[in-house]
Amino acid sequence: MTAADFVPADHSLDVLREAACTCHGCALWENATQTVFGDGPLHAPLMLVGEQPGDVEDREGEPFVGPAGGVLDRALAAAGIDRDATYVTNAVKHFKWKPAGKRRLHQKPSTTEVVACRPWLVAEVDAVQPDVIVALGATAARSVIGRPIKVTEQRGRVLQSPEGWTVVPTVHPSSILRADDPERREVQFGAFVADLSAVPALLARR
Repeated sequence: MTAADFVPADHSLDVLREAACTCHGCALWENATQTVFGDGPLHAPLMLVGEQPGDVEDREGEPFVGPAGGVLDRALAAAGIDRDATYVTNAVKHFKWKPAGKRRLHQKPSTTEVVACRPWLVAEVDAVQPDVIVALGATAARSVIGRPIKVTEQRGRVLQSPEGWTVVPTVHPSSILRADDPERREVQFGAFVADLSAVPALLARR
């Protein structure tokens, strides 16, 4: 069973969001607080796709509202991109975690889980019809492009998905938070902004 068994024929965002709340297409729903669906305006020219909701997102039910979301907001502003005009979602809609005392630690979704959840992403793209999709991190790129890529080698480049989507892969903002020291974080943040800075010109040509 995959998400395809739960995705409705009607791909309007409100219908998709409601249907996703009942998705049991993989086992991740069992330990998650709730489904975290995408958020943003219909027909947004830019869609941002992350890996999965984190601890804060799982509790609040919105994508990119935790620490990584803060980094993303700063980077988008620095790159001249209006977050309110973008559609933000994740490749996997449920938080995968393991307990560590009172904390819930993020676990990377498996390929099986990413593939199982991809029908929701396909439906979201069909509903929003973005001109460009930015894939944040390797898991998002695997889902959007439909195959594994090395983000460190392909970041900032313009790629195509099998569906014909225009895709720009880059790192996930959480990777910047994991940098060893403030100076290294700033270097990585600058590179992230540089990747995003190519998007407005790309959108202008669409």
